[in-house]
Amino acid sequence: MNEIFFFVKKLTFKKVVNAISVYVSYFLSVLFKIPLRSGYPPGISTEPVAKCNLHCPECPAGTGKLNRYDGNIDFELFKKVIDEFAPYLTSLMLYFQGEPFLNKDIFRLTEYASLNKNIYTVCSTNGHFLSEEFAEKIILSGLDKIIISLDGTNQETYEKYRKGGSFDTVVKGIENLVKMRKKMKSERPFIVIQFLVFKFNEHEINAIKQLRKKSGADKLELKSAQIYDFKNREDLIPGIKKYARYKKNKSGDYEIKSKLKNRCKRLWETCVITNNGDVLPCCFDKNADYVFGNMRTVTFKEINNNEKSVSFRKKLLKNRSEIDICRNCTEGLKK
Repeated sequence: MNEIFFFVKKLTFKKVVNAISVYVSYFLSVLFKIPLRSGYPPGISTEPVAKCNLHCPECPAGTGKLNRYDGNIDFELFKKVIDEFAPYLTSLMLYFQGEPFLNKDIFRLTEYASLNKNIYTVCSTNGHFLSEEFAEKIILSGLDKIIISLDGTNQETYEKYRKGGSFDTVVKGIENLVKMRKKMKSERPFIVIQFLVFKFNEHEINAIKQLRKKSGADKLELKSAQIYDFKNREDLIPGIKKYARYKKNKSGDYEIKSKLKNRCKRLWETCVITNNGDVLPCCFDKNADYVFGNMRTVTFKEINNNEKSVSFRKKLLKNRSEIDICRNCTEGLKK
């Protein structure tokens, strides 16, 4: 089973041409400092809901630091977004902040995008709602890929970050999904276990690889974690340099690994639409501090190169380090 196959299967000539147009406009923007984006971003994130059942210490939703609407996205708003983007969209992430499966309409959202509009759909979850019933609904909805967070190989390690979570519940949920997929003779969704590497769990990397094989999940992704107060959270930063976004400088303080170059491909190839319709530059704008417009009232075509969008890109191309959400971003960072 190959996730690339699912992705390519949903490509069209129009989607490919649009993506090429976007990347050409990006390279021209970097070269000539022209802050315009041609076409629609080929990949976007929509937000089913912005609340969560867990309390992860580096998550604004989990810590209650998300100062905006946290309820479910309205289906008609979601439909409006998807209808406009569908001809150009190569992938849709059904996640931004919060736990997507707290929105019981998630299956309807997925089905509309995946089955009705032929869009490659991805969902990221903490894995606490993968009952047999939900596993069946996930498969019937046509979800192409699911990312399940599991940052430990036992309850003691797991709950150090996933506060309020149950290791056994997540493992059982993965097994439910694998079994249901086999029972229904379905190739989808492609199942990924995501393991955020911290100092307290880096010794379990080999163990999580074995757990992935045993569970029947298709892939394991080892990822570095974004740490907001990284200067004072040495307890979270892993010793394995490959999985740390931060390094110690000559003064002994932690800093992000490399200088921020005045460019960001992410700002051209993607965007975020929140649960209330706000269009944001990228997934690092957790609290919607940089709203380019709202899709309840206008189209994305009107927002794409409006004054706010162009001004943000212009500032980034001039001095990216002046933008607060860019200073702790992985885009362009060396491992």
